[in-house]
Amino acid sequence: MKLNKKSEIFILLTLLILSISCGKLQKLQKSTDLNEKYKAAVAYFDKKDYHRSGILFEELVPLLKGKEESEKSQLFYAYCQYYERQLTLSAYYFKRFYETYPRSEYLEEAIYMYCRSLYDDSPKYSLDQGNTQSAITAMQNFVKRYPQSTYYQQTADMIYSLRGKLEKKGYENAKLFHKIRNYKSALLCFDNFGVDFPESDKNEEFGYLKCDSQYQLAINSINEKKLERFTKTKNLYETFLDKFPNSKFLKPAEKLYIESIKQISILEKENSN
Repeated sequence: MKLNKKSEIFILLTLLILSISCGKLQKLQKSTDLNEKYKAAVAYFDKKDYHRSGILFEELVPLLKGKEESEKSQLFYAYCQYYERQLTLSAYYFKRFYETYPRSEYLEEAIYMYCRSLYDDSPKYSLDQGNTQSAITAMQNFVKRYPQSTYYQQTADMIYSLRGKLEKKGYENAKLFHKIRNYKSALLCFDNFGVDFPESDKNEEFGYLKCDSQYQLAINSINEKKLERFTKTKNLYETFLDKFPNSKFLKPAEKLYIESIKQISILEKENSN
């Protein structure tokens, strides 16, 4: 494709600017004047050029140990990683900062940014949520430590968001076990979900699915286990009815209850003979 004159000039100017910029950075990297290099790194940061700023701060951090600028250099470097979306690294460097400078005036900010890095790095709900759990723990520790923090509400909102992700993960897992007819695992997931998320609106549906899972286990059991499992189905229904007397799942749950009562009566007669 043939470029017009304006496009050629624009490309040439862009290449020229990049060349000058790269040359300036390389000159700064070679400089032994730490003060000049520090000011340039801060200037890059202020211009939101976090890549070049990070390059310089990475070199400065070990060279400035024991100097006045050392503390801020480490904090700047952690922020460079965060804004470059190197979230695992930013979490690491913010944590290292607050562990290295426990009396710093930036301590609260660094701990918050550690939490923020973990939050932004939390994977989508369908993946392993180990990192999400770690993020929630870190944030809970933060709000306990700084109940009056200006970051308190943001942190509380992040906790709520991540718990929503865990709730969705737990819901989908439990539904999947029920769908593939792994009823024992489904029942365990339903119970765990109720403990972890007692206020969730999904507990109504799971109350019914617990009845259904227990009934399916009973109907497909060997004779020696049927009476116990149908009795559990009956008990689960009664608990479900007490908790959700107006549930939209009440009719299908009631059918399981009625059938379980019938089976219990038959089995008890057989056992008495």
